[in-house]
Amino acid sequence: MHRKTLAELAAALRGGEFSSVELTRSVLARIKALDGQLNSLVTLTEEQALVEAENADALLAQGRGGPLTGVPIAHKDIFCTRGVRSACGSKMLDNFIAPYDATVVERMRRAGAVMVGKANMDEFAMGSSNETSFHGAVRNPWDTSRVPGGSSGGSAAAVAAGLVPGATGTDTGGSIRQPAALCGISGLKPTYGRVSRWGMIAFASSLDQAGPMARSAEDLALMLQAMAGNDERDSTSVERAVPDYHQGLSKSLKGLRIGLPREYFGEGLDPAVAAVVEAAVEEYRRLGAEVREVSLPSNHLAIPAYYVIAPAEASSNLSRFDGVRYGHRAENPADLEDLYTRSRGEGFGPEVKRRIMVGAYALSAGYYDAYYLKAQQIRRLIRDDFLRVFEDVDVLMGPASPSTAFALGAKCDDPVQMYLSDVYTIAVNLAGVPAMSIPAGFHQGMPVGLQIIGRYFDEARLLNVAHKFQQATDWHQRLPAAFQ
Repeated sequence: MHRKTLAELAAALRGGEFSSVELTRSVLARIKALDGQLNSLVTLTEEQALVEAENADALLAQGRGGPLTGVPIAHKDIFCTRGVRSACGSKMLDNFIAPYDATVVERMRRAGAVMVGKANMDEFAMGSSNETSFHGAVRNPWDTSRVPGGSSGGSAAAVAAGLVPGATGTDTGGSIRQPAALCGISGLKPTYGRVSRWGMIAFASSLDQAGPMARSAEDLALMLQAMAGNDERDSTSVERAVPDYHQGLSKSLKGLRIGLPREYFGEGLDPAVAAVVEAAVEEYRRLGAEVREVSLPSNHLAIPAYYVIAPAEASSNLSRFDGVRYGHRAENPADLEDLYTRSRGEGFGPEVKRRIMVGAYALSAGYYDAYYLKAQQIRRLIRDDFLRVFEDVDVLMGPASPSTAFALGAKCDDPVQMYLSDVYTIAVNLAGVPAMSIPAGFHQGMPVGLQIIGRYFDEARLLNVAHKFQQATDWHQRLPAAFQ
């Protein structure tokens, strides 16, 4: 069963090949047997999952099941899940049992998906390697001495190893696309506002976006269909009709205009990764697409702007975790100041503390105009770059990551090198456009991801472009040797 995609499992359930209870038991058994090598899941919800599976079987027996009814999935631990620990990879929230479901969880549950557990993640989604989690690092199933990427690395590793057919993720600066690329799966960051952020523990509110992670573009289409849509509880959720993502998957790509940003193929890109991406673009030429070079001249400003805006918003969002209102509380405080200081000092890890300090400094009196305001002005330039190039092309393509997965610990002592892991993904979040990563090939046994970027709310075209490539290639069907 673990070799089937989410779409294949859903079809098999509807066809009566096996029950959801049988499938869920199989998934749970595989997680217990193999996840010790990966640390990709931090909480298993076995009893709840089997109850949900029984309910799904009852619906299927009545012919009332939907596209996801009875399919097991995992949720990134950043989403609040009613009655289940929602720790966000942090000691600060390690004892937090959410009293409600996030909208994404609620909608996936309504679509019939069965939650089998919560996926490990970088603390408060801050990281590019999944090494900052309070629950320990996640390992890449293609080579367990390497990172899976961050911060949705637990979701990516679990899908890549065939432990679950699909998982949710969030993307603030590339945290769906970069781990999807490093683990050889498909991941989609929708347009900002397409999927509700309600019940998602906030990192940087103007950048955070939830999205699906799975083996194939078809799977992503099924998951996004369930997740997307306006939510009146989230003021940043956009009131816009959701198209039928599955219906347009097989449209011809003849005449598709692909832009290759020259800034994505310069210094810093591993030549082997560039070769795989260029081969993928050649495949698109064979499928009928036209390819031309374009330019995103403000792209080099994306990382400095991001690392002002994101920490500034994080310092504000995380101020609520003080041991009084929310989060870990220090024992036997001497006074109120000691309670605040020790609760936050004990509850947060080094990367979170670093970003809170940078953000507080950028927002402080006398520095706001010089840093935060300037970064927001750069953000507008980056957005204008995307709007301009999309007048001439339908999608942009390039690498999702400058290299294949690096060794665990290789960049822990150099935050700047770690931040450069997201050099091709961050501008997308600043602009708010949709983008995805799909498996494009391998270098020395490690996966390489192709990033596809689209116009605002053009997720249907992205999924179509990815699906046609996956009909012509088999990169997305491969499993790591240790998890066959």
